Amino acid sequence: MSIAVLGPGGVGGLIAGLLERVGTPVVVVAREETAETISERGLRVDSVSFGEFVAHPRAVARLEEPVDVLIVATKASGLKSALKRIGAQPKLVLPLLNGLDHIAVLRERFGTDAVLAGTIRVEADRPEPGVVVHTSPFLVIDMASHDSSGPAGDGPEDRSEVDPRAGMETLARLLKDAGVSVRVQESEAQVMWSKLVRLNALACTTSAFDKLLGEIRSTPELRAALVGAIEEGCAVGHAEGAVDVDPAIALGELELAHDTLGSSMQRDIAAGRTPELDAIPGSVLRAAARHGLQCPTIERLVALIAARAGVPTPVIAR
Repeated sequence: MSIAVLGPGGVGGLIAGLLERVGTPVVVVAREETAETISERGLRVDSVSFGEFVAHPRAVARLEEPVDVLIVATKASGLKSALKRIGAQPKLVLPLLNGLDHIAVLRERFGTDAVLAGTIRVEADRPEPGVVVHTSPFLVIDMASHDSSGPAGDGPEDRSEVDPRAGMETLARLLKDAGVSVRVQESEAQVMWSKLVRLNALACTTSAFDKLLGEIRSTPELRAALVGAIEEGCAVGHAEGAVDVDPAIALGELELAHDTLGSSMQRDIAAGRTPELDAIPGSVLRAAARHGLQCPTIERLVALIAARAGVPTPVIAR
């Protein structure tokens, strides 16, 4: 199975490096200067789980050849411009972006059945082009195919090579062989919302208050905001069809996380980058509006973050 990774940042770079390290053919697609850096120096990974190593995936500024899988790991705000670098039609697309709205964008471009629902749980950053730092041991990818509720067949030999479920299962095996925990699930809504309710609460509270998770959990008023964001997100997830999203589970995951856990949104603000307000809480608030639900805690946190970062708040049609 040939794999291309669009966006070799903290997430995409880590996945590309791990796959290439075990011999899976990988090509990374990046801006010209980043592709040149990786071609010349390789992709340096410093991971608490996998140690330090240098991978040497092929790097290009534009993908012209067909591949079996395209893993999309850009920021949501840069997705449309990054897709201009893809000149071929992959058989399968696994997005690992934050939020929800990118799924529709990718399915319009590549076709509904070709695009999986996917999320990743990881704490990784790209301090400079070609360098990835993986700072905590958890690394989990959840995925579901568009037709996952249909018959799976008797085995791989009974499936077409372009069958999305068969392709998803093959990809899952390759990722597991590279050291990535993978969970293949039946519900797209469950895959997307089980991460989003937790990520949204973590990103919004750490970014609004500029505190790490340990202090948020131990400060009553900050903890109340964390719990409120989780509960509101779960209510929206239920309305969207993620019937198994549970506030107790989402909060329990954050209770087990280390005290120094922050969020990529918090790091973006600290680095002067535009935070993913539209992609993360914006997607929750747009879904809430579709169902006539109110999310006062999330809205308050979004306003605080926008003020801190000096950016507009997401526009939510009601």
